[in-house]
Amino acid sequence: MEFAGLPLHFLVVHTAVVFTPLAALAAGAFAVLPKWRWLSRWPTAVIVVIAFGSVWTARLSGASFLDTRPELRQLVVTHEARGELLSYLMIGFLIVTLVAAWALGGTSALASGKGARESVMATAPEKVLSAVLVLTALAALVQVVLTGDAGTRAVWG
Repeated sequence: MEFAGLPLHFLVVHTAVVFTPLAALAAGAFAVLPKWRWLSRWPTAVIVVIAFGSVWTARLSGASFLDTRPELRQLVVTHEARGELLSYLMIGFLIVTLVAAWALGGTSALASGKGARESVMATAPEKVLSAVLVLTALAALVQVVLTGDAGTRAVWG
């Protein structure tokens, strides 16, 4: 896969490296700040969808790049394995985020109360879902750093 003569993988990894930490921060804030859920619900969901798409595009374009340059496979074994794990973690992160965006309630900071939403679950499961969201966000954050580090070491030595 190429874009303007450059391998797509080298272009799209930057989107993944920017949006995955941004998605992790947004999801963490959404989980622990119920008073701001009225404002952060849909931006968080959109950012996580973009991060998910960029990670999977990076994975697929990286595999395509290796198909055209098989002699590089030994250099990127660790990067490839970490990228594969990241792509699977992102599936879980996406699902948990979308469930949380649908299920978690919160008050509104607006005087009119616009944007307030009742939770679709009891308090205890809501706290568990918030904790799972924070954990999946942290897992994605750590894994994108490890994957990027392995890729950088493969390229720059």
